[in-house]
Amino acid sequence: MERSVFSPAKLNLFLAVTGRRADGFHDLVSLAAPLDFGDELAARPAGRAIGPQFSLACDDPAVPVDASNLVLRAAAAFAAATGWRDAVHFRLTKRIPAGAGLGGGSSNAVAALRVLNELAGRPLAPEALAGLAAGLGSDCALFLANAPVVMRGRGERVAPLAAAAAARVSGRRVLLFKPDFSIGTAWAYGRMVATGTDYRQPAEAEARLAAWLDGAARAEELLANNMEGVAFEKFIALPVMLAGLRREFGLAPRMSGSGSACYALLGDDGVTEPIGAYIRARWGPTAFIQAARLA
Repeated sequence: MERSVFSPAKLNLFLAVTGRRADGFHDLVSLAAPLDFGDELAARPAGRAIGPQFSLACDDPAVPVDASNLVLRAAAAFAAATGWRDAVHFRLTKRIPAGAGLGGGSSNAVAALRVLNELAGRPLAPEALAGLAAGLGSDCALFLANAPVVMRGRGERVAPLAAAAAARVSGRRVLLFKPDFSIGTAWAYGRMVATGTDYRQPAEAEARLAAWLDGAARAEELLANNMEGVAFEKFIALPVMLAGLRREFGLAPRMSGSGSACYALLGDDGVTEPIGAYIRARWGPTAFIQAARLA
């Protein structure tokens, strides 16, 4: 019997990359939240594996369906951890754009872990699933929470928000928008290493986040992302668009993760059509625009 799971996109409402680690990864402090917009991953068991154990199909021909895809990497990790031997065919309905900083690949990996764990009768406890997720990617663990979280380390250390802080984030309307170009995560971090000037001091980042968590300010007062510096230097269309949205609509737009997707928080009565028209008039009809809510 085929089972399907939702694979949400995420936003980094606060992202402070604080430095490069000895293992080549970067330390960060971030408040991230999943969205009610995302992909769908279906899994169909196919009995005891004779040939390749896992296979993947996707409705987007640009998405690789070989062993480089995080869905299949996650499935292999699950089988190694649990001894699962059955063949499974995955079918991915892709809505989250690639190279956007919205965590699509990481979310798909966690969706594969979750659906396999269900099919296998839940052999892995949440802690074990989190360990597998952390081994697959730096921002995978946040997708197991299904709620706003604070991420630390390289993203694998995840802590839930207190109820009062979560209430200022959860359910907020947001408009996502992305030009027709992407930004590679590896490139963005590589530029931060090369410049050495865009890192944020850990103590300052923690103090800024703690002040918001302990206070009563709206989510707009928290928004920050120090990866914007390297992205904006090369991709001038991003800062020009964000400046225009601030000027014309009074928004507080930011870039999510390493980009190139950006977002703006909206009020419950905010109208999105004029904003979308403004974006498409400048980025063209191929610009990605999507209204959503924070989980």
